[in-house]
Amino acid sequence: MIFREIVCILALALATGSSAFAPAPTSRPAAAFVAGRNNGLVTMQAVADSTNIGTSSATSASVLQDYEHHTSDRLPYSPTGYSTWEWNTHHNEQNQQASADGASDNSQSSYSINYLELGDRTKPALLLVHGFGASSYHFRYNIPILARKYHVYAIDMLGFGWSDKPIMDYDAGVWRDQVVDFVQEVILNGDENSEKSVAIAGNSLGGYTAMYAASDKRIKDNVKACILLNAAGRFRDPEAVEEKGEPNPIIESISAAIQRFVIACSFVYTKQPMRIEQILRQVYPINADNVDSELVESIQTPALEASAAEVFYRVITKNGSGPQAYVDDILKELECPVLLAWGESDPWIKSAAADKMQKLHAEFHGENVGGENGSRWIKRVSIDAGHCPHDEAPEAVNDAILGFVDEVLGVVQ
Repeated sequence: MIFREIVCILALALATGSSAFAPAPTSRPAAAFVAGRNNGLVTMQAVADSTNIGTSSATSASVLQDYEHHTSDRLPYSPTGYSTWEWNTHHNEQNQQASADGASDNSQSSYSINYLELGDRTKPALLLVHGFGASSYHFRYNIPILARKYHVYAIDMLGFGWSDKPIMDYDAGVWRDQVVDFVQEVILNGDENSEKSVAIAGNSLGGYTAMYAASDKRIKDNVKACILLNAAGRFRDPEAVEEKGEPNPIIESISAAIQRFVIACSFVYTKQPMRIEQILRQVYPINADNVDSELVESIQTPALEASAAEVFYRVITKNGSGPQAYVDDILKELECPVLLAWGESDPWIKSAAADKMQKLHAEFHGENVGGENGSRWIKRVSIDAGHCPHDEAPEAVNDAILGFVDEVLGVVQ
């Protein structure tokens, strides 16, 4: 996301998800309930059998113990998250500092990642990635419906929701690698030869992360579809001239201090429940009735932790100059079909962004309606909603996702 976009949705970062930023505990207590199987269906937890899912935890919040997604259209809210996957990764402050100093450090860190799993394990997988500051609960109206036909996962990105929030620099590569590792370790169960089909969907920053991960060579053979719900991202500017020069440490220090002060003030102001609701209603311009107390609580609760403001500052400042890869480059590398399910009344990421994605895709891969000339094709479905169409107009988004994935995978309606 370019800095202008982040500043524009600074309130959204705490409104569409103050839930995002909270400190990073070294370990997270596991929930006390374990789900059972019923004819291959996982009816409660994100992981029903720990022996089949690498390092993931076979626990889930009690709120899902008796939940039945075949009869309920809304996911129950859990104030402590759902299930936990332990992510072992090289992304940590020690490695970042070593890299900045021109050294190397291969230390590993383990982070507790909140996620949810629902549906028949024998079916293709559908992974949902939330937007900037949100959590897996933001897919509350999508998960139950989609899980009736597919094996659905929703994950909290590092620094967001009920996943750990380590004090480190956050960039697009962190979340890309998290999604890639989750697909490999959890969805594919660590099987390099697995033929399980995976579709990845994401909203806002999660949309950017979804396409970034889907284009990664480590999992692209399994990823058969990518769904972008008002995806964020920076496009190349063909007229831009790169400016190089020696940084001025005094100016940089003053700039950083000002940024920290402004962001800290914004954090304190916008994490108040009334303000969260007010801003959410601005990004739900068509159907603000879906902004309710549980959504507000899911946004505010993790933001109350002690170091939430520091993590928020790190995310904002690190991503201020944009992601490490341009949308142009990612679209060029994507080998799977792409669905743009776009909230056309988005006040921040305008419809012009989707227009440009379609144009770029055609330039890179040609006009390929419905995959007549191979797997690289793109489809757009306009949704009467704002920045978060999946929660503001869930029925339309669910229909769009199911129709697209059914078409891509050849699933009989």
